[in-house]
Amino acid sequence: MAARTGTAFLDRLADSRPTVHIQGETLTGGIRHHPAFRNVVRTYAELYDLQHSARHKDVLTYPSPSSGEPVATSFLTPTTPDELVKRREAFTVWAEHSNGMLGRTGDYLNSGLMAMASAAGWFAGADPAFGDNVRRYYEKVREEDLLLCHTLVPPQVNRAVPGPRQAGGSVAAHIVREDDNGVVIRGARMLATIAPFADELLVLPSTLLRGTPEDRPYSYALAVPMDAGGLRCIAREPLDHGLPRHDHPLASRFDEPDCVVVFDDVHVPYERCFLLGDVERCNDLFARTSAVVHMSHQVVTRTVTKTEYVLGLVSLLTEAIGIEGYQHVQEDVAEVIGTLEMLRAFLRAAEADAAVNEFGVLTPAWAPLNAARNVYPRLCQRFPQILRKLGAGGLMATPTGLDVTGPAAADIDAYLQSATLTGAERVKLFRLLWDTCISAFSGRQALYEYYFFGDPVRMAGAYVASYDREPYKARVRAFLDGYEAGEEPV
Repeated sequence: MAARTGTAFLDRLADSRPTVHIQGETLTGGIRHHPAFRNVVRTYAELYDLQHSARHKDVLTYPSPSSGEPVATSFLTPTTPDELVKRREAFTVWAEHSNGMLGRTGDYLNSGLMAMASAAGWFAGADPAFGDNVRRYYEKVREEDLLLCHTLVPPQVNRAVPGPRQAGGSVAAHIVREDDNGVVIRGARMLATIAPFADELLVLPSTLLRGTPEDRPYSYALAVPMDAGGLRCIAREPLDHGLPRHDHPLASRFDEPDCVVVFDDVHVPYERCFLLGDVERCNDLFARTSAVVHMSHQVVTRTVTKTEYVLGLVSLLTEAIGIEGYQHVQEDVAEVIGTLEMLRAFLRAAEADAAVNEFGVLTPAWAPLNAARNVYPRLCQRFPQILRKLGAGGLMATPTGLDVTGPAAADIDAYLQSATLTGAERVKLFRLLWDTCISAFSGRQALYEYYFFGDPVRMAGAYVASYDREPYKARVRAFLDGYEAGEEPV
């Protein structure tokens, strides 16, 4: 098989039977046509169609090492700088299609799976079968172009205690028994974005596990089909309300559903298990395999694209209503520009300083990507603030598309025009601004980006602990040792 088309993605989804609870309804199939999902599903289909477009296919695909057929570039194991650049260019094509609003496109987890499969020998250190399993699974996902989602953390029950100990250990998904063919998982996990229309669910370790016997049932890495028996999703309220794209230009295309996933004694065959009961390896998985680095390469590429979008949007806003000449406005625009150039510099440095890891994979430098993933969650919170400040009351006095073409059309042309736009054009622009900085969709985007890699405070603590500051401390000590107290200048 090869990189699939949008039609192939939709056809496979039509054959899938995931169990999804949403707004009091239980679905067992029919996802592609359900009002909560049909528009974002269509957008994902568009991404797959880009793999076959004359303009993008050479960037978005490469020849499969097993079949020779074109497969998605996000599966490419980079060994040269050109291959690393090609991966980033492919990330950019997909990110630009949604202006960076889709955070869980397939290239994100494909990148992590590629790194994991390249480190198959490390998995084999726990059990030779695990190395074979992760390699075969990667090849399956690559050749079938499957869409993956993942889940990492236990539900919020009592964060004062570790996840495995919440509610007596019954809530967090854990292994309840093993048999000759695999393991059985019971409990719940969050936060599985795009789960209702994904093909497969990666259940991976994230929160730090303690090396105690009680932690072993919670220590695993495995994969299950989204329509596996006993697996069900509880989806949040949709933000796409089926309203015209003119009025909800982002929510009507890019609302990725977030879910809690429940494992009701889900049987997982051994061939789908990559780690079992190995606390140390579960804690080291993302870092040791470089999966977090390659996933961050995709994320920073997407956030560059998203910041470019914000810069374009704020620039159209300031031009439209004639406020760009004011210095306080220029200060806000400069802040967006500075953030964009910072992210670009991080991305360039990561690629320029890439090195081959212990598994033979050319891997971007971690330091700049780690810096980017620590600063962006805070910096991006300023974007909607800036847009709200500059759009001001105009964001609250924006009619709908039906008004633009209805009885109020003449009034809109006369009174809602701007310095550079007609009334209808200004309304269209301000509807996009509204969906970027005020709507429920924009609120979810802000929360999503802030917690993308986890709690920023805990991330900062880990960042400080992992950063080698000894050379800089030594330099200051040397400077202090270079003169005596009370010494007068010559």
